Amino acid sequence: MLISVIGASEPSSQIEGLAEQVGEELARRGMTVVCGGLGGVMAAACRGAKSAGGTTIGILPGSDPAEANEWVDIPICTGLSYARNVIVVKTGRAVIAVGGAYGTLSEIGHAVSEGISVIALET
Repeated sequence: MLISVIGASEPSSQIEGLAEQVGEELARRGMTVVCGGLGGVMAAACRGAKSAGGTTIGILPGSDPAEANEWVDIPICTGLSYARNVIVVKTGRAVIAVGGAYGTLSEIGHAVSEGISVIALET
């Protein structure tokens, strides 16, 4: 099962730790983490998933797979900038928002409008 994890690219250390725990727990339950593939919450969730032997997918805003954080197994280049947020949300069966700012709020809005369940942690 694919689960999307969203959140700020520059989170506090507390939020980053929470995102890492989320990624780890998802992997322990056999789920694949989907995220925006860059830093912050995205990297922390991927790092947590990899620590538990999980698989990660990064939906990247640009066209270079090397932009993905080091814990992304499958980088998907979109060249869509922020429009990729819709892809991040629609790829998962549910969305977990950890912290976040306006980009996260946008993703939450897309999920809710599509009837995709959202779990908000410190959001």
